[in-house]
Amino acid sequence: MTYHGGRRTQAERDAMTVEIGYALFSAAFAAAVVFGAVAGPALLFDLPDTLEKVLLVTGTTLAPALFVARVVSVLIRFRSSSAEPGRPGRGSADS
Repeated sequence: MTYHGGRRTQAERDAMTVEIGYALFSAAFAAAVVFGAVAGPALLFDLPDTLEKVLLVTGTTLAPALFVARVVSVLIRFRSSSAEPGRPGRGSADS
């Protein structure tokens, strides 16, 4: 983001809001898919107790880790791409 006297323009604030929403939504979706893929069989089928616990713990561990990693990666990528105003579709309106 470029700063104009320490303040962001409305377009920059809107872009950040959209990017945060995208990061949260895509992270929640990815975490839900991973949790369903890993822990789903333990919830749907009658599996041995040990395997059920392993699948549930693994799914419960992977899903939040993936959520955080996805949010961080999207926001870091947004921040680095907004610092390059010459890229098409990013940066200032006159690029």
